[in-house]
Amino acid sequence: MSLVEINFDGIVGPSHNYAGLSLGNLASASNAGETAYPRAAALQGLAKMRGNMALGLAQGFLLPLPRPNTAFLDAIGADGSEDRRLLSAAWSASSMWTANAATVSPGPDTADGRCHLTAANLVTMPHRSQEWTDTVRQLRLAFADPAHFAVHDAVPACFGDEGAANHMRMGVRHDAPGLELFVYGKTGGAFPARQHEQASRAVARLHGLDPARCLFIEQNPEAIAAGAFHNDVVAVANERVLFTHEQAFADPDGTYAAIRTALPEAEIVVVPAASVSLADAIKSYLFNAQLLTLPSGEMSLVIPLEAWEHPRVRLWLDGMLASNGPIRRVLPVDVRQSMANGGGPACLRLRVVADPATIDPRFLLDEAKAARIESIVAAFWPEAIHPAELGDPDLAARVVTARMALLDGLELNELS
Repeated sequence: MSLVEINFDGIVGPSHNYAGLSLGNLASASNAGETAYPRAAALQGLAKMRGNMALGLAQGFLLPLPRPNTAFLDAIGADGSEDRRLLSAAWSASSMWTANAATVSPGPDTADGRCHLTAANLVTMPHRSQEWTDTVRQLRLAFADPAHFAVHDAVPACFGDEGAANHMRMGVRHDAPGLELFVYGKTGGAFPARQHEQASRAVARLHGLDPARCLFIEQNPEAIAAGAFHNDVVAVANERVLFTHEQAFADPDGTYAAIRTALPEAEIVVVPAASVSLADAIKSYLFNAQLLTLPSGEMSLVIPLEAWEHPRVRLWLDGMLASNGPIRRVLPVDVRQSMANGGGPACLRLRVVADPATIDPRFLLDEAKAARIESIVAAFWPEAIHPAELGDPDLAARVVTARMALLDGLELNELS
């Protein structure tokens, strides 16, 4: 069996809009009420996926969830008198950020040798808390082989869990036993700490992980208060490398020491606050990047254009590349529509280490399938949506029709 890392990107759904529903997400709040462009958003995401395939990397995708979510509206007795934010929640396209879909532990780390996936309950935000049951349906279809996968329901809602956005994995290779890092929050001042420590510990137990190969790390409260609502806004890891902001963790020195003890091969690249402030890191989403191992063995950092165009961030990146460190390439990508709603390249993907032959091939991307998705998006996705339009019956019909066209085109009508 050949284990490789596969990034499963979320296809941006046809109801993509800027309703500003995510407390603590500064980009989401600052663009609330603006016009969004679902067609452009989906095409930008698809271009990023194609870029990774062009690098020789395996690429998968997950589909938009049913929107508007009439079951959610029925559950709250919606009759038009409810807070408009609740109506907007039923239209949210936030499932495109598949880093929040689940936490994933590959077979080399688990007691039974299977890849385990636990759906995130996302209970902190109403617009996301409705996602997990539909997400589980999709995960159980894509990873249906019981000899190689175990897909778990979300942990109880009393323990907030935001999935892979607060989980990192390090190791000498993707297919070797790894060190799993679970990052949780305690307080964010005015903003909620979304990942509970007990949720992380529950996931580790469900996955059958070796306690000696797990670290539970507190996120820096200052980072949460500054707008780092998930760990992946301030840190990302890949194989032996941790790329992190100096202020990402509550106890950075203790964290680095624990990593080096468990993984002597670890290389930790710390960006000092004196070079890139916490505010600059969060505004540019420098760390909300894909840190990837290319077929050549070198590591590449896929960052949003906003980070590449930020003068202080660019200065630091240029210095990093000149230093001949473990990260050898920086690849900027245009995901501006996602960024304006608070999600960068890392938010848009869920990392799964598995043998591609064990996965339902309908969820694996190739150029022919990418072209098919592109044509469906161009034909059916709304060009523009203003938040005031949410609730419009004609727009709702267009959104439903668009998603059904995608399911038909990909032969995934089980998810209708």
